Amino acid sequence: MTTTDPAQARVAERLEDEASVLDAADPLRAHRDAFVGAETSLVYFDGNSLGRPLRASVDRLAAFARDEWGGRLIRGWDESWMQLPFDIGDAVGRAAIGAAAGQTVIGDSTTVLLYKLVRAAFDAALAADPARVEIVVDRDNFPTDRYLVEGIAAERGGRVRWIDVDLARGVSAEALAAAVGSETAVVLLSHVAYRSGYLTDAATLTRIAHAAGALIVWDLCHSAGSVPVEADAWGFDLAVGCTYKYLGGGPGSPAFAYVASRLQDRLAQPIQGWMGAADVFAMGPEYRPAGGMRRFLSGTPPIVGMLAMQDTLDLLEEVGIEAVRAKSIALTQFAVRVADELLAPLGVTVASPRDPAERGGHVTLSHPSMRAVTGRLWTQDVIPDYRDPDGLRIGLSPLSTSFTETIAGLRAVEAAVRAES
Repeated sequence: MTTTDPAQARVAERLEDEASVLDAADPLRAHRDAFVGAETSLVYFDGNSLGRPLRASVDRLAAFARDEWGGRLIRGWDESWMQLPFDIGDAVGRAAIGAAAGQTVIGDSTTVLLYKLVRAAFDAALAADPARVEIVVDRDNFPTDRYLVEGIAAERGGRVRWIDVDLARGVSAEALAAAVGSETAVVLLSHVAYRSGYLTDAATLTRIAHAAGALIVWDLCHSAGSVPVEADAWGFDLAVGCTYKYLGGGPGSPAFAYVASRLQDRLAQPIQGWMGAADVFAMGPEYRPAGGMRRFLSGTPPIVGMLAMQDTLDLLEEVGIEAVRAKSIALTQFAVRVADELLAPLGVTVASPRDPAERGGHVTLSHPSMRAVTGRLWTQDVIPDYRDPDGLRIGLSPLSTSFTETIAGLRAVEAAVRAES
């Protein structure tokens, strides 16, 4: 149960009133009703792990099974499916990552695409300069990123250069500058840190990597569809991002890969499959890579898995990423203020940057009881997630999350912390 202290009760009531006012003034409020489940009392704080589906996507999937898969059968490949990874990839480029057409494709899982691009970049850098044997990554990057670079370094006779970071922040310009040099082949960084939500200055860090003569691969999993990204303007070399968070692709939906046009024909991706061949249906005796982004495909495109994200991308293009970011800042600022006023007296601390310019779309709250708190909340239809050490992660997806939902969930967090303390 929540506090019976009269002063704290008045604080909670004031914050609930503020949430109502903020919802009434929210220019994106009408879009919440477009999401399945938004009308229920369930509080969803995990949109940064799996986004709510749009109602339009439910209809799209049903129509596809009935009319395209069921009606057109294999003819669908010739009619539209072969082109779909590129068309949707270009939509990701327009709506979410600031990339001109012909540089983004929907492909495999995030892990597989990261492997392809990091390995391709490492091989290209090493071929150009045999002294470049290091892959730079931070110790708090997402596990997949860290595990991959260790494996690639072992495969290719390279080594990993680790950057130590503050768990409540991320990689700074100073830390990266100290880590790169004449032996750096590739830098792999996350634009938004998965644990703390720290938002890096991607343009500056890209310039630092380039000044050292290295290529840089950006992990955009926690930023695509949540914060503005300008892949072309910021000089990105390569990037990968998942589509099941803010892009609404659904559980396990395939990731996207971005390769700057200047690098596409220079890089040789390491998983040579038939879909990346110059003539897909030639079935020739040897592999000849396609030009452009097709060369970064390997196997048959996962068509069903890429259908749902089209509706979210359409919505992102309609409202604009700047409006999404403005709502995200407002939501996370409100969440931090609620944490300070209701949760700090219970020993809860904010383990994310307080400056919104340095924070992505989620906030991490720290307390020794947070693992048990998370389990308790899930039984009450309040759904955050937990990250060691002692972190309750509050993911606030701007298009589907309201301020009223936010205060309701944080009041439940307050009650759960009291119960578990």
